[in-house]
Amino acid sequence: MVIAFLRTIILYAFIIVGIRLMGKRQVGELEPSELVLALLIADLAAVPMQDFGIPLLTGLIPILTLLCLTMALSVLTMKSVRFRAVLCGRPSVIVENGKLRQGEMKKNRFTLDELMEELRMKGITDLSTVKYAILETNGQISVLPYAAQQPATAGQLGVCGGEPGLPTVLINDGRVMERALHSRGFNRAWLEKQLKQHQVSRTQDVFLLMVDEENKVFLVKKEGTQ
Repeated sequence: MVIAFLRTIILYAFIIVGIRLMGKRQVGELEPSELVLALLIADLAAVPMQDFGIPLLTGLIPILTLLCLTMALSVLTMKSVRFRAVLCGRPSVIVENGKLRQGEMKKNRFTLDELMEELRMKGITDLSTVKYAILETNGQISVLPYAAQQPATAGQLGVCGGEPGLPTVLINDGRVMERALHSRGFNRAWLEKQLKQHQVSRTQDVFLLMVDEENKVFLVKKEGTQ
């Protein structure tokens, strides 16, 4: 039982490290080669987890080989446009100037129902308002409406607002992010002052506290606290 526990932990940690080396990417945004890698690693890891007669190293070597191969392929895709097109494919324009390109849809085996579902998820119900709809290599749909259908920006309306920048989380579920606090040039005294201004006595009562680049504080109390 202990051996099974340790083997599982080792394999799990090894795979997590390998996947982290691949970079940050959501499952729905995996390229075909990355999806194949994930499926193969899952299959390879399951065998030594269940069969104790197989040496652990026998399961780790194929996984390490696949990870190294994937990293090598990622370098090649960065260096060569042609190789990237072969491995990852090319984006396909399936709607152009409000008209469906049925040939591209058949080529990619992309159905009309799937297209309409993607458009509805982006708040579009009228196909004629779409300038371009592009099927990306990761299977996602990029939709570019006509300029007249796009919402006006603050610049177009002549409204000049401040730039809040990227907010920094200083308290996360009652825990003070010390590194973030000091990186913004603040200290505990400043933090205590902000809590008093929001009528909070303890950091443990704060669910979220953020500050933007203009030093505006956003605070959310934990439910059930006064």
